[in-house]
Amino acid sequence: MTSGPEPLSEAARAALNRELSELRTERANVASTLGDADEPGDRADQADELQRATEADRLDARIEEIEGRLREGSVAGPPSSGEVGVGSTVSVRFGDGTESTVHIGELADADDPALVTAASPLGRALLGHAAGDSVTYATPLGRTTAVVLSVGARGGGS
Repeated sequence: MTSGPEPLSEAARAALNRELSELRTERANVASTLGDADEPGDRADQADELQRATEADRLDARIEEIEGRLREGSVAGPPSSGEVGVGSTVSVRFGDGTESTVHIGELADADDPALVTAASPLGRALLGHAAGDSVTYATPLGRTTAVVLSVGARGGGS
């Protein structure tokens, strides 16, 4: 990603909030199954308890990660119109001469066929670049190039 806090689209914010809610519910369920450490039990009980505690730790880590991303997205300004970042709209010319306009997003969205996630090969290649830059990235058919024609902030909040 680019330096500094990355903008967060409304669609990504909603998806992260949904995931956060689900994780908190799952964490509460796991916490309710954790027993008192002073309770006697056999090795199988202890192994089950350890597995639940490990799952609680995993859930806590993901919850913390999402909360951090939501905080970061709250303080980030709009995407730069000069450099590709999450939230940018980018016009590119591919190696075969075709041109396309894509939106750089954080989370995949089946309803937006022009969305390219920042974690995809093309998205990673475009991040931090400006109009006129050429990028190279991997495709299933091998490495290819694209030229950034223009960069702008995406309208409509996604």
